[in-house]
Amino acid sequence: MAKLPLSHIKVLDLTAHRAGPTAVRQLADWGAQVIKIEQPPEPGATTDSMGGARHGFDFQNLHRNKQAITLNLKSKEGHAIFMKLAKKADVIVENYRSDVKYRLKVDYKSVKKVNPKIIYGSIAGFGQSGPDAARPGVDQIAQGMGGLMSITGEPGRGPMRVGIPICDLTAGLLLAQAITLALYNRERTKKGQWVHTSLIEAQIFMLDFQAARWLMKGEVPKQAGNDHPTSIPTGVFATSDGYINIAAAGQSMWKRFAQAMGGGQLLDHPEHATPALRSENRKALNERISEVTRTNTSAHWIAALNKAGVPCGPINSIDMTFAEPQVKHLGIARGVKHPKLGEIKVVGNPINLTGSPQPKKLKPTPDLGQHTNAVLKSLGMSSKKIKELRAGGVV
Repeated sequence: MAKLPLSHIKVLDLTAHRAGPTAVRQLADWGAQVIKIEQPPEPGATTDSMGGARHGFDFQNLHRNKQAITLNLKSKEGHAIFMKLAKKADVIVENYRSDVKYRLKVDYKSVKKVNPKIIYGSIAGFGQSGPDAARPGVDQIAQGMGGLMSITGEPGRGPMRVGIPICDLTAGLLLAQAITLALYNRERTKKGQWVHTSLIEAQIFMLDFQAARWLMKGEVPKQAGNDHPTSIPTGVFATSDGYINIAAAGQSMWKRFAQAMGGGQLLDHPEHATPALRSENRKALNERISEVTRTNTSAHWIAALNKAGVPCGPINSIDMTFAEPQVKHLGIARGVKHPKLGEIKVVGNPINLTGSPQPKKLKPTPDLGQHTNAVLKSLGMSSKKIKELRAGGVV
């Protein structure tokens, strides 16, 4: 089997929560040798330093394909060990509040002194500088501050969060892209660099055309519920046994859609003649479409519209999503053989490389400090020295 594209890259993972681990997961899934660094457990603690259930679905999904060590970065010896690891690393990833890494002396400038070729990746809530840089930030705060909640949900019902941690996830993906770009650039320049993004920047980037409406035209987008804000008709329509999504914007698409729905009133109504009229009369148009869709089942309309080349689809619960034949074919649910949990499944990586496909089974998320001894021995430490470090709370 071909080696994965990042199998030659060594990564030190200082991340917690979700945004940072999402970035590192991209690297680990594509073969990077990741060492996850966590605080040693406190005496009598029932949860590890991540504060959650290590064997729960969330942690197992986020941290597969890694090694794990414990290391007290606040201690002099712990910091020295980190710098030894950093000297041999290609990438370091952290998502502390922007000022924490400086207090720990594990910031880019500190690491650069021992490894000028290091790629140092950071995510913060609000950026690495500026008036809000040191503020704590989590996904929902960024969703609100970044404008997303003002355009999500039904008109008149108040702001609504998105049902996934979209700022965390997109910030993580963007940082992984930045790290990959920096690694590629290092091949040419032989120099490392600091790359970073933030939850608020990622959120604004994800506003996309909604942000461009304001920047270019001065329009403040509002909530549109299940309707697309500009492409009409695109939305949710009731059938005789449920609901479906239909996207039939554009003149040629609209005509194919109307004909597949039986023509008649939909095709001939004067309020439906142009995209501008359909947008102006959106509410009445949706009601007329719903009158037709309610006369038959979701399966009937999906088959008819697919035949006509009109985008449409069911509105699945999560269990129904994974039962879809196409989803099964794509294999996005990936197997993991866990020493304690047995055979489990996690969400796989959606990127497909024909020349170096991912293995069918992923490596399980490690237990806290599972590889501490092995990693320290790779630095030349004796078993006696490692015992002393454990006794001193360094690891």
